[in-house]
Amino acid sequence: MSELILHHYPTSPFSEKARLLLGFKGLSWRSVKISPVMPKPDLTALTGGYRKTPVLQIGADIYCDTSLIARRLEQEKALPAFFPEGQEMIAATFAAWADSVVFQHAVSLVFQPESIAVRFGNMPPEAIKAFIADRAELFSGGSATRLSAEQARHQWPTIMTRLEQQLQREQGDFLFGEPSIADFALAHPLWFLKATPVTSPLVDAYPAVSAWLGRVLGFGHGAFSEMTSEEALEVARNATPTALPDEQFDEPNGFEAGQQVAIAAIDYGVDPVAGELLFAGSEELILRREDERGGVVHVHFPRFGFRIEAL
Repeated sequence: MSELILHHYPTSPFSEKARLLLGFKGLSWRSVKISPVMPKPDLTALTGGYRKTPVLQIGADIYCDTSLIARRLEQEKALPAFFPEGQEMIAATFAAWADSVVFQHAVSLVFQPESIAVRFGNMPPEAIKAFIADRAELFSGGSATRLSAEQARHQWPTIMTRLEQQLQREQGDFLFGEPSIADFALAHPLWFLKATPVTSPLVDAYPAVSAWLGRVLGFGHGAFSEMTSEEALEVARNATPTALPDEQFDEPNGFEAGQQVAIAAIDYGVDPVAGELLFAGSEELILRREDERGGVVHVHFPRFGFRIEAL
């Protein structure tokens, strides 16, 4: 069985979500540290241009977006479940809201000037400028609109008061009783805010939320060991992609296997990835692409939140 390889960097909130997913499942994995900013030549040799963090690699199969990574890890180990039976729709829908709306608020709050001064206090001005320019590029061209810090501060108490009330009244220790993907999707934006004393009070002011966050973060990251990006590329070159899913699905826009297409996120990080469409299912799209460094790989994308177009 191929190893689980996570391409990530320590301060990325979505990377923290993926690390917690691995920890919750009790899985062992390899850690490939990537740059927080472009260029990322070793990563894009595998993805074909997708630049968001993190990316999960299993042999020659490359999984983009934490929503799909969670589903792949559910296949790897069914229990404990991210999508508890009878709560699949509730958990997935709440997670999508947290990954977009709550994350958007957290980003605006983290990148207000007072927070930046503390978070990046030890970095040279040129590095700070390069990071902010990279993030401006990341969030350009997609459907995601930048929420002002003023509006984020205005709306944040509503989000947190609702969450505090939910957790105070919930009979279990987690959002919907037992742990689910909803908890991990909500935890990582709050973890992001907890990183400095400027934004930490936005979480600390809510005792039930703080206690719940401690329980989620307590799942840890599982057992992992370091791997270089060159070693990960070698793994991909020497591996054969796994068999395609066995799902009968009527593609609503008429795309067919064997067609040359481009797939891209629609919110931000909208760099398209071109290749041969191998599979289109209700949750997942798979492209075949070939790279001189990564070999033949299958790149997996979620259907929701991504677009596909013919080339």
